[in-house]
Amino acid sequence: QVQLVESGGGLAQPGGSLRLSCAASGSIGSVGAMGWYRQAPGKQRELVAHISTSRHITYIDSVKGRFTISRDNAKKTVYLQMNSLKPEDTAVYYCNAKEVLASTFQVIDYWGQGTQVTVSS
Repeated sequence: QVQLVESGGGLAQPGGSLRLSCAASGSIGSVGAMGWYRQAPGKQRELVAHISTSRHITYIDSVKGRFTISRDNAKKTVYLQMNSLKPEDTAVYYCNAKEVLASTFQVIDYWGQGTQVTVSS
């Protein structure tokens, strides 16, 4: 069984920082692209940032210059450093990781259970 274990969420003041971590464990062989999604109350889940195995990175415009995604392939872990936090960053953040099965070319998505990030005075 593959599990994505998230940590680092919590409460921050506007302008503060948080660092999210997500580690893959279990039977996953080789982790492909990884990313962070978030879902605020009453809104659809959106992709915040993702990083490929070659470390090609994409961010949504609203977090550019404030958030940094990185990965440690040896640890099968993806990070999201969040600086200059704003109240609109408040959401549940979900980690995502992909695995491609060589035998069938099937792409499998794995999801963390989510971690709450709250930005408030």
